[in-house]
Amino acid sequence: MSEQKKHQYIAIAGNIGAGKSSLTGLLAQHFGWQAFYESVDDNPYLADFYEDMLRWSFNLQIYFLSSRFRHQKDMLKKETSLIQDRTIYEDVEIFAKNLHQMSLMSDRDFNNYEALFHEMSYYLRPPDLLIYLRAQVPTLVRQIQQRGREYENSIRIDYLERLNNLYEDWIGRYPHEKLIIDTDDLDFVNDKEDLGSIIGLVEQRLYGLFN
Repeated sequence: MSEQKKHQYIAIAGNIGAGKSSLTGLLAQHFGWQAFYESVDDNPYLADFYEDMLRWSFNLQIYFLSSRFRHQKDMLKKETSLIQDRTIYEDVEIFAKNLHQMSLMSDRDFNNYEALFHEMSYYLRPPDLLIYLRAQVPTLVRQIQQRGREYENSIRIDYLERLNNLYEDWIGRYPHEKLIIDTDDLDFVNDKEDLGSIIGLVEQRLYGLFN
């Protein structure tokens, strides 16, 4: 077995309601990693965006991109292994792209946004392992309803389907180490065996014989 790397960088990706935050916390607790969660509470464009999405979509996504880039730089300065809830790649590959496809971001703005991300990507360190939580829309809907966040009540099924399609396209092209976990038949929050199976897969990918 190869020697374990000193500082691991793990990231969890997935659609709204896929269980990213829950699994981030569980894996951080098991492996002794430091957990980092995304925060949208301090975004100054959110209220304006929901009032006029076409006008403010570019501003919103630029803020997300710059703040996540800054967050990742600060995060990776820490002398510890860490796990991140959602990645910077999802901003451009999923959410900005979806706004563009829905005609809520102009071609000019989206091309500008993609060009900026392309330049920033040279300074990014990809995760040692990206864990993608794949879930079908009924699973997402059930889990969104279970956590009961009021602002998520208006999420439409067709919106989740659009995001799922973009996630599948992106994860198929993702060029670095990845682990895809189908979660429709798993309950890793309440079932220790399900959590244990995921932990085993993560250990195999990170510390396995051929790594």
